Amino acid sequence: MSAIVAGFLVVLSFITATLSGVFGMAGGLVLMGGLALVLPVSAAFVTHGILQLVANGWRAVLHRKYVDWKIVGIYAAGSLTAGIVVSLIAITPSKPFLYLFMGLLPGLLWLPQSWIRLDAARPGQALLSGLMVTGVNLTAGVAGPLLDIFFVRTALTRHVIVATKAATQVFAHLAKILVYGAPLIAGQGKGLPPWWLFALAIPLSMAGTAVGGVILDRLSDVNFKRWTRLIVTVIGITYLVQAGQLFFHAR
Repeated sequence: MSAIVAGFLVVLSFITATLSGVFGMAGGLVLMGGLALVLPVSAAFVTHGILQLVANGWRAVLHRKYVDWKIVGIYAAGSLTAGIVVSLIAITPSKPFLYLFMGLLPGLLWLPQSWIRLDAARPGQALLSGLMVTGVNLTAGVAGPLLDIFFVRTALTRHVIVATKAATQVFAHLAKILVYGAPLIAGQGKGLPPWWLFALAIPLSMAGTAVGGVILDRLSDVNFKRWTRLIVTVIGITYLVQAGQLFFHAR
């Protein structure tokens, strides 16, 4: 791995952890797109899972007093089920389809709220979110916008939303590491970044998470939701353009 690529990934880990620390999902989208540019898809999935596991886990620790553990526990049961099912199917998307999936996901945030009857605070729907979000995470690499629609109708504050989403995503990213990491490890880790890159990127992910928390404290609940949708939409459009270019060059 060249020094330029390594430097890119280390800096990206800090920036995306900061974004996730503020909005709870935008960072994951940016990180997955950046990783897919320079790594094979399976390696990008595992690297994304490791870095986001740390970022989300640390964010859950920093905001632990806001975590709704009832939602997290039920979500974890759904996440485990989805992980087992997807591991049996063993599907790895190509890069064009990966960018297409990531580009389409932000469209979920524009669905009229009157159409959405999902609420993660309800036990049955917390279980459904674990199944759906982890399933999409394992096939599209990210699932932040899908997770978000389970929280748009809740009465939770921005701190509880960010903290609870972070705790649930620990399970989703752990599933991704296990499902895609086991075959890579069996093949001597071919395609994965060197261990020293993770040693640099992980502390920066934790630092970015802390910085994001400071910014979150300065946002209002209204601005939090407005900026989340705007930023994720711009990211989605960018990925759709990238997908179109990849499909065109693959012809």
